Amino acid sequence: MNVRRGAANTGSFFSSLVAYALADKWLYLAIAAYSLAGSLFLLHVGLFDWASFGIYPGKWFFLFAVFMPIVTVLWDAATIIHRFNHRRRLVFRRVFSQGRLAYMGAGILCLMALSLFQSVFTAVKTAFPIIEGGFPYDATHAALDRLIHFNTDPWRILQPLLGFDTMRLLIEWNYNVLWFVICFAVLFFMMTSPKAAGMRTRYFLCFCLVWTIIGTLLAGFFLSADPAYYGFVTGDADRFADQLALLARSGDSAHSATAYQHYLWTVYTQKSLGFGSGISAFPSVHVGLITLTALFLAEFNRKLAIPLVAYVAFVMLSSVYLGWHYAIDGYVSAAVTLLIYAGVNKASELIETRRMGQRPDLAPDAASTAPA
Repeated sequence: MNVRRGAANTGSFFSSLVAYALADKWLYLAIAAYSLAGSLFLLHVGLFDWASFGIYPGKWFFLFAVFMPIVTVLWDAATIIHRFNHRRRLVFRRVFSQGRLAYMGAGILCLMALSLFQSVFTAVKTAFPIIEGGFPYDATHAALDRLIHFNTDPWRILQPLLGFDTMRLLIEWNYNVLWFVICFAVLFFMMTSPKAAGMRTRYFLCFCLVWTIIGTLLAGFFLSADPAYYGFVTGDADRFADQLALLARSGDSAHSATAYQHYLWTVYTQKSLGFGSGISAFPSVHVGLITLTALFLAEFNRKLAIPLVAYVAFVMLSSVYLGWHYAIDGYVSAAVTLLIYAGVNKASELIETRRMGQRPDLAPDAASTAPA
């Protein structure tokens, strides 16, 4: 019997939670593998710091174990009240059954474990420029950017279209706020909603691989800062001076790109750790995660495909406009994310085919992995 189906049929919340958590063993193994490898790397270079493990758990607990569950429960309750009348009590019992709540609980446990992954990622990312003594690839990336964009720095192409104060503030809000809401709300949905059971494991593995391949391996091998720090790392303060002057007009506003860039540079120069610290431009994790989110949301609802593609393009352009990235950072990131998505899907199909060959009685029904 499928362990998730078996858990759903029991009346005990605790036994269902344990069964779901055990079924997630491969997800926990992925978290442990990255965390162990990253920690060993930091030990090897003499930059391991236990303090890094305290950066994320508290914030992740509030976000994924308090705020988002409350929002989800209130949303489900409001939906039931609005859509149902005579069967309202029955629907409430089904939506808030022990099996459904245990499924959500198992997802939350996995997300809390992911805070360990994020802590190690931040520590490794912060260590890269210390190990390499700076950012060796900015001049190369900027030159390549100019070469493939008609001998023009890409931000100058965007300036006539986006160079208005209102537009800049909107772009900053989208890049610094809405992006996080979308990406991490989808992460919570994928891990806790039975509606996403058929893509849950694939999504989680892709999510981890984006951080691992794009944010760790490629970032470490081709380390660059970004246009915002180009003057600091190359000595050429003039190349992006006009762009930085434009961005500085946001001042100390709540979502100012300049303010956050200053924070990251301060943490870097102090060789310390902080929430979201670490500087690396190539490739863009920002673009990689929104590309991944778009791929799975389009899989969930094909009608969203076109607006999702448009939004990915908007985020990619925004990353250049705000001085966070060279254009090639987004191009490479989107391409690598597509390869990760295709590779995980292919591996999943091969595993499912083998499983069906060994157990012909099993039906490839995603509903069997979650309570109804």
